[in-house]
Amino acid sequence: MAKPTVAILGAWIKEQGKEASKILFPSARGGALSSDSVQYLVTKYAAAARKTCPSLLQKPVSLHVLRHTAAMELLQAGVDRALIALWLGHESVETTQIYLDADLALKEKVLAKTTPIKSKRRLYRPDDELLAFLKML
Repeated sequence: MAKPTVAILGAWIKEQGKEASKILFPSARGGALSSDSVQYLVTKYAAAARKTCPSLLQKPVSLHVLRHTAAMELLQAGVDRALIALWLGHESVETTQIYLDADLALKEKVLAKTTPIKSKRRLYRPDDELLAFLKML
């Protein structure tokens, strides 16, 4: 976590007191938040964020997306897949591999390193006929 986040969470835990600190983010009734409650909060604040950040209008925001993003940030920061798998609660590292497969930016970096020295790297550009066909699907 970023240092400012750690500081804010530390202050929040102190404010809650020793007994209450067992639940980091309590519900209105003092119990643990359910997964539905957390999803509701994410949806609520994503809707509020979309009002000032139009680029979010075309992007899905969910617990899964936030979890995936956090895992990809850890992976790109050089954290070992096994540690990420533990953090995510995955039973096997192979499940975490799905996140690695989904990261196109990481794939492009790897492909850039494998380009033969005497050839020119080019991105594939489909022609209009192929694009028209794909739009019909």
